[in-house]
Amino acid sequence: MASLTSRLEHTVKPDALRAYLAELISTFLYVFAAVGSAMASRKMMPDAATDPSALVAVAVASAFAFSVAVYAAANISGGHVNPAVTFGMAVGRHISVPMAIFYWISQLVGSVLACLLLKVATVSQHVPVHGIPQEMTGFGASILEGVMTFTMVYTVYTAGDPRHGPLGAIGPLAIGFIVGANVLASGPFTGGSMNPAYSFGSALVGGSFKNHAVYWVGPLIGAALAGILYDYVVFPVQVPGIADGLGV
Repeated sequence: MASLTSRLEHTVKPDALRAYLAELISTFLYVFAAVGSAMASRKMMPDAATDPSALVAVAVASAFAFSVAVYAAANISGGHVNPAVTFGMAVGRHISVPMAIFYWISQLVGSVLACLLLKVATVSQHVPVHGIPQEMTGFGASILEGVMTFTMVYTVYTAGDPRHGPLGAIGPLAIGFIVGANVLASGPFTGGSMNPAYSFGSALVGGSFKNHAVYWVGPLIGAALAGILYDYVVFPVQVPGIADGLGV
């Protein structure tokens, strides 16, 4: 019992609590911008579902918002802003499992709060929910989400690796670019989530969990594969990261 308590002590230290708050705030900022841009495009474009410019607007907003969210939290929590990223980091042993759980809670709460605020502030305008077209299977959608999350988490690993020298300074921008590119690539098929917290918040507030498993299974598997490939195959030498004091 004492051993278990000692292993959990690091999860309630001041630095850890600040990390949870940073993840909550950053996830809130990202989801607010991503969901808000989708709502705005539907408001301004009646045929937004078939208008390519609406997809571009959401992709650009997602890219910029994710870059800023990662940058804002990078030196505090590692700037995960996504349960899939946290899972990938846990697989690579960059963060402990107990802390990863608290990260997940913070990210989910941040996403729900962002969606709730948007719904209240826009006078109950419908909050868009991620979904897949009728002709597409859940398996195919999971593969797409998994591949996209793999590319994003692999980029996160690359951007945060101190062995890349000064390139780490543009890491958040690179991560944002891959998020935006993936939204453009898969928007009509899955909505380009790559983020279980994003999908959970919009599904809870939007009132629909149809095919919701797609946005957990695919991203988590893709993130785990990215962590394993990067840390154990491509770059197997472990190097301390920017938030080692937190176990990140």
